[in-house]
Amino acid sequence: MRAPRTVTPRSRRARAALTATAAFVVLAALVPATASAADTQEVDAALPYVCAFPSGPVPATVRISAEFPQHTRAGEAFSPAGVTTAVELPAEAVAGLAGSDVTEVRAVTALAVAVAQDAATATALWRGGSAPAALPESGPLTLTTTGDVPSVTGQGDGDLTFTAGDLVLGLTPGPADGSGDGEATGIPAVDCALAEDAPDDGLLVTVPAAPGLPGTSAPPSAPAPDGTSPAPGSGPRERQEGRSGGTAESVPGAAADRDVPPCRYGEDNPPTPLSINAYVTGYANVKKQKAASYLPPSCVLIDGGEFQFPIDEPPDPERLVMVLTTYGRFDYQGRPETPPYDSTFLSFDFTPVKATMVLKQIGPMRIDARMEMSYSDLFTTTVTHVRVPLIAQVTALEVNGVPLDVGPSCRTEKSLTSVEPDPATFPGDHVVLYGKAEQAIGEDVVGYTLLTGGPLAGEVTIPAFTGCGTGGEDLDPLLTASVSGPGNHIKQVQGQTCTPLVPVFETPETRGQCTEDLQPFQIPVAER
Repeated sequence: MRAPRTVTPRSRRARAALTATAAFVVLAALVPATASAADTQEVDAALPYVCAFPSGPVPATVRISAEFPQHTRAGEAFSPAGVTTAVELPAEAVAGLAGSDVTEVRAVTALAVAVAQDAATATALWRGGSAPAALPESGPLTLTTTGDVPSVTGQGDGDLTFTAGDLVLGLTPGPADGSGDGEATGIPAVDCALAEDAPDDGLLVTVPAAPGLPGTSAPPSAPAPDGTSPAPGSGPRERQEGRSGGTAESVPGAAADRDVPPCRYGEDNPPTPLSINAYVTGYANVKKQKAASYLPPSCVLIDGGEFQFPIDEPPDPERLVMVLTTYGRFDYQGRPETPPYDSTFLSFDFTPVKATMVLKQIGPMRIDARMEMSYSDLFTTTVTHVRVPLIAQVTALEVNGVPLDVGPSCRTEKSLTSVEPDPATFPGDHVVLYGKAEQAIGEDVVGYTLLTGGPLAGEVTIPAFTGCGTGGEDLDPLLTASVSGPGNHIKQVQGQTCTPLVPVFETPETRGQCTEDLQPFQIPVAER
């Protein structure tokens, strides 16, 4: 028998499990469970773990119980039912919890479960909480947590496998009657890694695949029913009776049928396993004109994703804090910009001015989502800041119905700017949009998250214009006087994201929606 691997606090392996599959972990954490399939197979696996307690590595046994369907089909969603995670702590770990007023302990768990089908993998986060358990005077202690887990949809004909991975354990000691001053001894969240001698490397169950459901298409890597290869990216991303695969032009619900620009990855920028895309729309006020410009649905392509634990904050025994950072860009006909849009104002209160404008991205779009989960009730709050440098370019101009030639370089002299809440970390001119979301376990998200979408808001200063006019006619003063200035409120609404390469994800009624040509299914509606 091999010795258990050593574990240090915030081990690299624990970080890697959350970092390499960051987008998928968030997806799993945000989605409530759906109905489980009938004809189940029961799983009861006792796995050896090593947990990094403050006093040092401690071996523990984690018993995972759940019910899975006997088989699955492509396009058919199911949720593991009756999921419990029992953590058996040895006497030395229990002794570290003892205190003068400590007579009970509560636990929350977050178990990373790898889900694989053929060569594709994703990670689901199984979260649970326990009722208070009496703390024994001596000996071991078993803490059993329960909670909802994400649903899964197979996208091919291969068997689905579920494998246990890293575990985060949160412990809250306290008095049995709930009295006291709230200063009972607590410990930071504990990282637990699967021991080297774990049987089958932590494999929990294999769910065999059955023939696909009627009305679903084969995945991109599988042959079509007639034996030919389907068009790239024509695999199923939602259950739709009677819908067949095809090109973007022939697929119902594709951008060509929806009066929005295409939003999908192409041959020159293929998606990665962490790629997502979404439409965003909204209004931007022009304070000087006491009016607002409508920003049409624009495509945003988002890639990468890395979880980090804030290094400038001490561990908190009451909550788990993580920050997910991703990067994105607008995409219109292969360029990092929005589609053109018209803005019409009564300049100086009487002269109609119509400008056709484009917002051009001139630097990275950074999206930082800070998630805080309370151990006591698993309530999660997410605060998101989107930072992106944007210039406004004017491509056409009419004054009182008379076209004026603005030339090819009419734009703001620098990026639109917002008041930056952290200027030392994020210097320079850029737009800042803010969103917030709250979620109770098992319930839908309220507010904005990157994957579920929602409203984002901010305020910008529009800089002076430069390069406007041809033939010696300087139109910079006209546009600067009409538009430029501070205090311009922006409200954007992002739609639900499409996850093109996720092999297992939720049903179209919940998350992960894509059209059959892998564009965002949801087109958001602008809000003032």
